[in-house]
Amino acid sequence: MGGRVEGKVVLISGGARGQGAAEARLCVDEGASVVLGDVLDDEGKAVAEELGAAARYVHLDVTQEADWDAAVATALDEFGRLDGLVNNAGVFVILPMVMTSAEEYERVIRINQIGVFLGMKAVTPALAGQGSGSIVNISSVAGLVGSQGTIAYTASKFAVRGMTKVAAMELAALGVRVNSVHPGIIDTPMYEVISQFGAEVEERVRESIPMGRLAEANEVGQVVLFLLSDESSYCTGSEFVVDGGMTAR
Repeated sequence: MGGRVEGKVVLISGGARGQGAAEARLCVDEGASVVLGDVLDDEGKAVAEELGAAARYVHLDVTQEADWDAAVATALDEFGRLDGLVNNAGVFVILPMVMTSAEEYERVIRINQIGVFLGMKAVTPALAGQGSGSIVNISSVAGLVGSQGTIAYTASKFAVRGMTKVAAMELAALGVRVNSVHPGIIDTPMYEVISQFGAEVEERVRESIPMGRLAEANEVGQVVLFLLSDESSYCTGSEFVVDGGMTAR
């Protein structure tokens, strides 16, 4: 049991499984209380129950402002404050540009991009009101470089990168830091979108990673934990890459 985020309260979207659940466990292990938001209610409730008194679960559709307001209210009502947000919820779709419908493109943008915007907007009054806080937006290596078959996803993740910089500049004087994290290929349920294409595609993906392996969710979570903690007190508007060297080429 550590104390790197001792006494802090963190709201995590997409907290029911994978990377979000890993981030929640790390935060609680290091002394924080967490509010987990997701649309996977059964899985989210199970994670909150596992984490005990330091966790609450709320239904959170990140495209809905009312859900965000309710999640922030839960943090304030249950734990008395809010110190951090991890905009973790997202969807990943592989489709060539010419096969991507406008409806599918808009769905990805609503979740991955507008969801991040609404989350930042919802937590800002509480964070700015106390003069401190950290917002961590999960982007992707797809927010740094292009990748075939991911036009909607890449557009959304480049947007997250840009929105992070704007929010960092606007909120710095209020004591709120905003940074983006750019994971590469992570061994979470989202990886199933790639694995469904078979062993040959999976092998090509691994060959694109200089370190030769997928990341574990905790390896991204440790970077998120650093950004939520006071250890990163002079970091804002920055990009933190966790990709095993994928973008080093």
